[in-house]
Amino acid sequence: MRLLLPLLLVLSSLPALAAPPLQRLSLPKGFHVALYADQVPDARELALGAKGTVFVGSNDAGKVYALTDANGDGVAERVRVIASGLELPVGVAFKGGDLYVSAVSRIVVLRDIENHLDDPPKPAVVTDKLPTEAHHGWKFIAFGPDGKLYVPIGAPCNICDPAPAHGKLIRMNVDGSDWQDVARGIRNTVGFDWQPGTQRLWFTDNGRDLLGDDLPSDELNEITGPGQHFGYPYCHQGDTLDPEFGRGKRCKDYVPPVLKLGAHVAALGMRFYEGKQFPASYRGAILVAEHGSWNRTKKSGYRVMTVRLHGSKVLSYEPLITGFEQNESAWGRPADVQPLPDGSVLVSDDLAGAVYRVTYKP
Repeated sequence: MRLLLPLLLVLSSLPALAAPPLQRLSLPKGFHVALYADQVPDARELALGAKGTVFVGSNDAGKVYALTDANGDGVAERVRVIASGLELPVGVAFKGGDLYVSAVSRIVVLRDIENHLDDPPKPAVVTDKLPTEAHHGWKFIAFGPDGKLYVPIGAPCNICDPAPAHGKLIRMNVDGSDWQDVARGIRNTVGFDWQPGTQRLWFTDNGRDLLGDDLPSDELNEITGPGQHFGYPYCHQGDTLDPEFGRGKRCKDYVPPVLKLGAHVAALGMRFYEGKQFPASYRGAILVAEHGSWNRTKKSGYRVMTVRLHGSKVLSYEPLITGFEQNESAWGRPADVQPLPDGSVLVSDDLAGAVYRVTYKP
């Protein structure tokens, strides 16, 4: 395993945070991890601009950040705040020069943002009609191959039979019009991407709490047709009826996960890897950020995992990065992964308030 010390970052005038102890991280042979940017409190979803800007949403700070690496050395020299005062602006998605940001009941947009990083425009409202509940109200968002914006609406509870407005994934036009349900029976997806070639949508889903340490598992799911129901709140992990809401139900009536990711690992951001820098066995694989458990006797997650596929069949499920937690103490929590054009991969960490860059060189 390769262990590397973090690089130093030239910072803007933001309050100093302790440097993440990257020497504690373990990666497969040939892989390296370095600091891309720190001073990014509560860093969550990542998105790439057309000019190479890395946009970062946040879960508690109410801010959206723009990271720029002007000289191309793999380290962001500038960390800018381009929006503030938003409600849980976790999700960011870039399209046509504009940055779309989720803010619980609203989607807002910063127009022509890469040309105005030093004087960002006021967020304009795309829609303000989403549910207002903050419980599972933060949203990972992304544009699909169809050009539509995909937005999850999580269940407003740990376990309940949600109203039709919750527990699903929807899509809408860029102007916020024409909402369509994509899939139902989803407790809370905070990561999804489209498989190269098939263009099918895959997503992570967080299992319910308070059924013990080992039930139910978080899920990796594939949408293969319109209107599919993935089980929540009736059936968990494809084979376990809920003790309350599963009465009279059958798990075979719902779509099972392609892969059980583990109980309480808190699988969040995921992306397909299409780059050429990593070994060929990573091409077409899914990288999953597992934020880590909060209510398990022995911690689980706190890692970045690789899911290798052959079509829809899982070939392996193996760690890419571990070491964010040791001896039941965590210093970091991965939240999202974002491949870059050069084949390296960024990883956001909301606990350490940082973004890392993973490279491969034998």
